[in-house]
Amino acid sequence: MKAKLAALPMSYRLAVTSRVLAAVLGGYLVAALASVTLTLWLPLNRAEAVVTGMTVSFLVYLVAVLWCFACRTAWSAWVGLLVPSVILATVSGAARGLGLA
Repeated sequence: MKAKLAALPMSYRLAVTSRVLAAVLGGYLVAALASVTLTLWLPLNRAEAVVTGMTVSFLVYLVAVLWCFACRTAWSAWVGLLVPSVILATVSGAARGLGLA
């Protein structure tokens, strides 16, 4: 077993660790922002909007995790999560600025 671990280069191990962190932390960030954004923008009453946003956030988290391990590099996984996070945060901030919150 030890010989097999030694055969894997450190760069590979760090790339896998980076993808796992991107999937867990970045996926949570995107899912949380999607939930908040949907809650603020859906034309439903508050309780239904929260339930719908939370339900959709589970699907968003699943897609984010799949995205992290489908990318060719760890950098593209991080960028693919951070760009939607910035967009969702901007849309959510716009909702707050418009008084929808």
